[in-house]
Amino acid sequence: MPSMAPRVIHTAQALVDVVVEVPSLPRRGGNVMAPPPKEYAGGAVNILLAAARQGAECVHAGATGTGPHGDLVRAALEAEGVGVSSPVVPDLDTGICVVMLEPTAERTFVTTQAAERVISAESLQTSAPVAGDLVCVSGYSLTGTTRDPLLQWLAGLPEGVEVVLDPGAIFAELDDEVRERMLAMTTVWTGNAEESEALTGEADIVVAAARCIDHLPEGAVAIVRDGPEGCAVRADGETTDLDGYPQKPVDTNGAGDTHTGVLVACRAAGASWVDAARRANAGGAIKVTRRGPATAPTAAEIDAFLAEQG
Repeated sequence: MPSMAPRVIHTAQALVDVVVEVPSLPRRGGNVMAPPPKEYAGGAVNILLAAARQGAECVHAGATGTGPHGDLVRAALEAEGVGVSSPVVPDLDTGICVVMLEPTAERTFVTTQAAERVISAESLQTSAPVAGDLVCVSGYSLTGTTRDPLLQWLAGLPEGVEVVLDPGAIFAELDDEVRERMLAMTTVWTGNAEESEALTGEADIVVAAARCIDHLPEGAVAIVRDGPEGCAVRADGETTDLDGYPQKPVDTNGAGDTHTGVLVACRAAGASWVDAARRANAGGAIKVTRRGPATAPTAAEIDAFLAEQG
């Protein structure tokens, strides 16, 4: 029998993070020596793996390329049971994000654009969403060649599909028309404090969560996260302020992605938005104690963590 639980479908770019640990950034035209780079599947992969580790059925609807980087992305997804619905892009590999990591943990990025940007409404539709499924969208997909096909496809989704927007820092820089089109289709906003302040003008996460709703369709939900401070959830006319679980961080890369992945997976499993967000706070707290972007905890690890917290 096919699974009837809602699925988590991600539309955004899966990339390969090429992480280089540098003593400092080189001056312009200069050079620094570094140990061998580490390669990780990243981008949308982080959220999908976090969701899959909670037991959700997950699908990547974005594009992957032909070559070693596309292979790495698909292998990382397959290892966790995540489906890849769209056909492989021929003659072009998946892009990379060069991450220059300094001893202070400051990160500087160069992102290339390649096969992951080659999508169409038809390639996205291979994921075949139905009512109840949660379709995840990144603000970074609302730029370049992915913008128009994504907006066209979202506009034709069946009634009852949740559209979950993680706006990213870029959302505030988009054209007003693009932002308004996206917000009109968004049923769940999940942004950090800065991204939500850019939308609402409110720095306080509880106030911002309530104000986000003014920009979304009736009945929408807003989650505003603030790292170790936790998050605020606006759902069913009420705003709930949930405490975080501060930890000594070793790597914050992917913490927001972990939060979003746990959130949507728990919602797919039938949890209330508040309960899903509480578990997402715990998932993000565990993640920052682990190195590497896609090191989200399992559901059992979150259970044990919350039991320890009392």
